Amino acid sequence: MPITESGLRELRGEFPALSQKLGQEPQTRPIAFFDGPGGTQVHRSVIGAIVRHYTEANANVHGTFEFSRRTDETVAAARNAMATFINAPSPSEIVYGPSMTTLTFRLSRGIGQLIKPGDEIVVTKLDHDANVAPWVALEECGAAIRWVGFDPSDCTLDMEGMRAAINPKTKLVAVAAASNAVGTVNDIATIARWSHDAGARIFVDAVQYAPHAPIDVQAWDADFVAFSVYKIYGPHMGVLWGRSELLEMIPAYKVIPADDRPPLKFETGTANHEGMAGSAAAIEYLATVGRRFGEPPGTGPLREELLRALQAIQTHEQRVARRLIEGLQSIPGLRIYGIADPTRISERMPVVSFTMEGTEPRAIAQYLGDRGIFTWSGHFYAVHAIEHLGLAKSGGLMRIGINHYNTADEVDRLLGVLREIPR
Repeated sequence: MPITESGLRELRGEFPALSQKLGQEPQTRPIAFFDGPGGTQVHRSVIGAIVRHYTEANANVHGTFEFSRRTDETVAAARNAMATFINAPSPSEIVYGPSMTTLTFRLSRGIGQLIKPGDEIVVTKLDHDANVAPWVALEECGAAIRWVGFDPSDCTLDMEGMRAAINPKTKLVAVAAASNAVGTVNDIATIARWSHDAGARIFVDAVQYAPHAPIDVQAWDADFVAFSVYKIYGPHMGVLWGRSELLEMIPAYKVIPADDRPPLKFETGTANHEGMAGSAAAIEYLATVGRRFGEPPGTGPLREELLRALQAIQTHEQRVARRLIEGLQSIPGLRIYGIADPTRISERMPVVSFTMEGTEPRAIAQYLGDRGIFTWSGHFYAVHAIEHLGLAKSGGLMRIGINHYNTADEVDRLLGVLREIPR
């Protein structure tokens, strides 16, 4: 269903940050948030859930008193919500942590104890370093690292190279569902099949995929999937999902009294319970988005509502991203990196990066930021991708992220300011 203007206005009104303005009267400017790939704004229900936890349930878990029991319920609800969001078989497979990066390093350290000299790990030059560095670190355990590149012309993964890299020595393949730098969507189900045929496991970075499209860990046939709650309109936390039998098998570094069972054995110390409360609220909010975008009200299970909502989000974001790409292509001296054909918009995430002749990316971001348009420039931690594109010494890329609260009018405003930049 197409977005309705009234639905979008209602939705935007529920994000406190979207009503903020930059500067002081009479020079105030509304803020256009195109910085979503680095972190989305937070829905008011998430803020409310965090406040309620602090005021009505702030205690540690497994106690004999009411606030502790409420915290137990908060933790259980958060695991249930995240399991539903990604179609995980069990909430006990959901591990919470400070960030996706931290959780990935935590898992890789455990997997490192199972690595033997000569074992191989496959990583890609397209990935965020959070899905590279933790695995390259296992060279110290004797692992050999095999790299897979990508086509610079459209930034699509070298699938022939991936197929060739996976072999009987491969123990793990690390790949992103979508590039955080250029928006490329990878064929996870195919890579998972190749991995399993070789006896290897697959770890999927879904950070840039999660806000824009449905995740189904079972349909992907993945072994591990990690993503960031703060990029799906929630608090600063990371989530790791893993098959229960693998989480059972992999050693965890923990204190002696900590539970030996997953997911608790991977959640070192006292958890961020208020963040868990907010993360459950973020999922509940997402499930309401479908009706704001013209879908009829639903009464089905949470997973069904999430699928409807994410379909509506995709439709809206692709329409806005197509407008952005077509507008960028009309600016002289501007080059888009990634899939730039507007007819192939469904093959990419609404994360659009570019360079402009005569102006460094950071200078562009500064010019836009001073005018209330928030973006990111640089390497975005996708350091190997930027090097592969030959942009490391020239400041990397300018990145525009479209989320479901962005509007076509905001895109037009962005394009207008870009055309004004002196070069």
